[in-house]
Parts: sequence; structure tokens; C-alpha cells
Amino acid sequence: MSETKVDLSKYHNALSRKHQLVRLLWSVMWGLFARPLPRSMGSGWKRFLLRLFGAKIHSTAIVYSSARVYYPSNLEMDEYSCLASEVDCYNVAPIKIGANTTVSQGAYLCTASHDISKPLNPLITAPIVIEDQAWIGARAFVGMGVTIGQGAVVGATASVYKNVEHWTVVGGNPAKEIKKRMLIQVKKRGGGNIQYCRSFHKEGDGINENRNNNKSVRTITT
Repeated sequence: MSETKVDLSKYHNALSRKHQLVRLLWSVMWGLFARPLPRSMGSGWKRFLLRLFGAKIHSTAIVYSSARVYYPSNLEMDEYSCLASEVDCYNVAPIKIGANTTVSQGAYLCTASHDISKPLNPLITAPIVIEDQAWIGARAFVGMGVTIGQGAVVGATASVYKNVEHWTVVGGNPAKEIKKRMLIQVKKRGGGNIQYCRSFHKEGDGINENRNNNKSVRTITT
């Protein structure tokens, strides 16, 4: 019986010529007119460039100059979302980033890989969805086909290969659940609210707790 071997001499690039041409033009445009800008400056201009190449990006979303977006038409960013410095958004397949979601510096969102069970290692792709109010930590890796649930937190340098549940904190390689994330609402005496979040609490600390839409919401009166 003949032995099956990996033979990359016959590898075929599955991406079309049009795709490759758009990629080339986009790389030139971003490299010349966006990357030289200081960090988060020129946000409106960068949103314009991304939209010019097909991105769906809210007017309040921020993309840092050093972030790398592989294919703009496969990017969707909702309000107050952010791709921080040195984020690698490798969106061969679509990536959707929800409202009030941050992808921290150096994180890698990867929608493509190769089928290593076949001799030619063909390209395979699957979309990534990061839902509202989530946070991807610095230098974390999010793999193809993954959904990061609403309010979830991926710890720094974590590697995520499976879906993350809503309002869950994960870390490590491969990423595992550490704890549940909790939102806190502080009511100031005399009116007005301050909202912030924390991912732990002490039992019996006198805070009223209720659950709404799969998340914990606690109220403190100060």
C-alpha cells in the first residue's frame, strides 16, 4: 500500500484573483494613508478608508493605525467597538464585533486555517462573532468559527478554540472558564447611577442581586 504524504508542490490558492487584487490595493491604501497616523488619531479618516473597501463600521467605532484588517468587506463593527494597536484581524471569512466591545492590543482574530488531514492542506475558513460588551485581552488568540458571547472576557494571551458563554471569564491555552463576570450598578444618594463591572464578589456583602438576560446585575446604594 502506497504511503500518503503531504505534497505542497500542488497546492492551489483558493482565493480568487479579484480577492488578491483587492487585498493588494487595500494594503497599499492602509499602509500609505492610515498606518503613519499616531495611534488612535484620525478615526474618521480610517473609518472612511475601511468603508471605501466595503467594511460596515459604526461612526463611533475605533480602529488603531497599527491594527491590521485583512479584508475590509468582511468586517462589521458596531457602536463603541474598538480594534486596539497591533490587533491582527485576519478576516478571510467575516468577523463581527458587537457594541461596546474591545479587542485589546496584539490580539489575533483568525478566521482561516488549513485542513491538515488532506495532503494538499487546503484552506478552510469560518466566521468569528464577538458579541456586545465583550473584551478580548491583550495578545489573545480567537480561532475560526468561534462565538464570544455577550459580556464575556477572554484573558490576556488566552487561546480560544471553542465558543465562550455569555458573561464568562476565560483564560489559558486552551481557554477554560475562570469565573462568571458580574455587572455592578451603584446608585448615588440623591439620584444618579454609576455603572461598572467586576468579576468577583464576597458572599454576604450586602449587595442586592438579580439576574436579567443571563447576566448578574447588582445594586449598591452609596
